[in-house]
Amino acid sequence: MTSIHAMPGHLVRRLHQISTSIFADRMGAAGHDVTPVQYAALATLAEHPGIDQATLAGLIAYDRVTIGGVVDRLEAKGLVERAVNDRDRRSRVVKLTGAGEALATELAPIVAGLQEDMLAGLLPEERTQLLKLLEKAADAGNSLSRAPLVLPPAEGS
Repeated sequence: MTSIHAMPGHLVRRLHQISTSIFADRMGAAGHDVTPVQYAALATLAEHPGIDQATLAGLIAYDRVTIGGVVDRLEAKGLVERAVNDRDRRSRVVKLTGAGEALATELAPIVAGLQEDMLAGLLPEERTQLLKLLEKAADAGNSLSRAPLVLPPAEGS
């Protein structure tokens, strides 16, 4: 029988624990109360302003029901605002407020800087290889997820 310490699910969970801990420590040190998912939403809205919540959920591979709570918390912090979608009055679009734009800009270098710490102990070429393999595994299993990643169509498509 294989030890759980050699199982991919256990190792992925441990790496997630480590990355979440590092993220929380860095955000706290910078004086911010932002979770990894909240940051993903802010960064995605900075890249795709005025998208609806369902699209936001797909772009960060988060389930549609839970993304509503994430957006609620960001709205309560004054970082995003929702408006009726002009193209589909049943849905709402989400966009960053000025404070949300400023925070996304401020946090981007912090988040970029902590990426290497998540893979401390790996040589640069090992980090590159691991990231390629993680991306390959995530892509291969995307359809098995309860919240699959849904990328926008390429421009010109």
